[in-house]
Amino acid sequence: MTHHVYPEGCTFSTLEDIRGKHVTVMGLGLNGGGEACVRFFLKHGAIVTVTDMKSEQQLKPTIDSINSDSKLPLQNLKYVLGEHRIEDFENADCVIKNPGVKFEGNKYLAAASHIETDISIFLHFTKAPIIAVTGSKGKSSTVSAIDYGLRTAGFKSFLGGNITVSPLTFLEQTDGTTPVVLELSSWQLADLRGRKALKPKIAVITKIVPDHQNWYSDMDSYVDDKKLIYADQDKNDFTILDGDEDDYLKDSLSPKPGCRCWGDLFASESKAKILRYSTSVPGNSFEGVYQRKLPSGKTEGIARLCDELKSTYAKTHNLSEEKIMDELFVPGDHMRINVLNASLVLHLMGVAPEQIISILGNWKGIPHRLERFHEWTCPVDSRRIIFYNDSCATVPEAAAAASQSFNQSVVLITGGTDKNLDFLPLAKTLHGENSTKYIPKEIYLLSGTGTDKLIPLLDERKIKYTGPFDSLEVLLGILKTSLMSKNASHVYGSAHENQYLPVVFSPGCTSFGMFSNEFDRGNKFKDNVKNIF
Repeated sequence: MTHHVYPEGCTFSTLEDIRGKHVTVMGLGLNGGGEACVRFFLKHGAIVTVTDMKSEQQLKPTIDSINSDSKLPLQNLKYVLGEHRIEDFENADCVIKNPGVKFEGNKYLAAASHIETDISIFLHFTKAPIIAVTGSKGKSSTVSAIDYGLRTAGFKSFLGGNITVSPLTFLEQTDGTTPVVLELSSWQLADLRGRKALKPKIAVITKIVPDHQNWYSDMDSYVDDKKLIYADQDKNDFTILDGDEDDYLKDSLSPKPGCRCWGDLFASESKAKILRYSTSVPGNSFEGVYQRKLPSGKTEGIARLCDELKSTYAKTHNLSEEKIMDELFVPGDHMRINVLNASLVLHLMGVAPEQIISILGNWKGIPHRLERFHEWTCPVDSRRIIFYNDSCATVPEAAAAASQSFNQSVVLITGGTDKNLDFLPLAKTLHGENSTKYIPKEIYLLSGTGTDKLIPLLDERKIKYTGPFDSLEVLLGILKTSLMSKNASHVYGSAHENQYLPVVFSPGCTSFGMFSNEFDRGNKFKDNVKNIF
């Protein structure tokens, strides 16, 4: 796969240079990114054309938000909706590209003289220290925990990027003392290739698994974009990487000799100081953070760092290791590794370990990531049902992890649209293979092309499921009937006063088709649950 390389630098030399320039925003959307770009460039005096293949009716919430703002110079704004026109790209001084649009083969982008993104503009003009996070699983939870931790510790911190907040909304509030935490998708990183704009003080790459294989030709091409997060770091920066074995040797078309996982590959390339994270006690040469299970069954996070990076307490007491994470409010083994990485970032930012433990122990998580949002007591047997929304689980491995996050069996609602991924890991987990501890009490399937790939794997293993359903409302109605049936105790076990049954919506698929995006999907799930239960 050939990657497009952008010229170094920025179209605009200063913010004042924007005034009077013709800027085309490609993609208005409904998630805030396009709207933030429109507002930013209007505010700075640009003549803005918004072009989107969606209709005015489809974009009505965003258009109404912009048009109702009397502070904006709306006379400098023009909408071209339901189509793209080549002249809007040819005649623009700058095109602001949507990361979800490929440059390769796009005649409109090819006609543009200069292309930027909200991320590239932000990085060019901010003086803030950047903490950047990418990966396949856990990005949003990790950046949210980092930002929560920094703010609670007293920093004036900002959070943006792929988490649906454009950093242009807070650019002019940043300076050299305000850390900015950016979640960066592979597409957003690809739009930075060649620009020399991203040099994070701390870069984190979360777990790498196959994703977006309907976009990339292979895993190596996908990972090539992830590598851009550390491409311009130097010895004064930090790169935090996975230290556990994964499917690198299987997934890569040309594994690098001596590397057993994606983290090893990244570590061999980054010029920054390398720190690793692990789910188990590592070997003696390890430097970073790891999880240690205690005889009581609890898990704690341990930091093993060089003298230069140790806390004052560890230095004065000659400690080789130090606890950095304890009990958490949020459920799930995979969430613990996200919080552990956040703990390490906070430590590198100067927060004391005991303060980190206290702060992140109280973190409640974020919407759409194992979000606890509703409780219902069944009138038949007084069983407590707690509902969790994990709509941002868009790969099968994430749904598999969600099913194992509660130290008990759950009712799992999964399925959706495929993006050329392998559903075997999810099927194996639901069957109890690979040392899986908890097999779901029931499985409900939402319809979609991903579900069509999962069903034969379930049938092959004789795994029972209900569905697939074309409607969340119908699915939840049937679930409620099952929970209230006379045979409920045979399916779910006896109801006990101090126990609860988790109902977990973790699709493991993308959302397109039935929903606008994963956030729309999660919100609709929550609305339906609250209406039905």
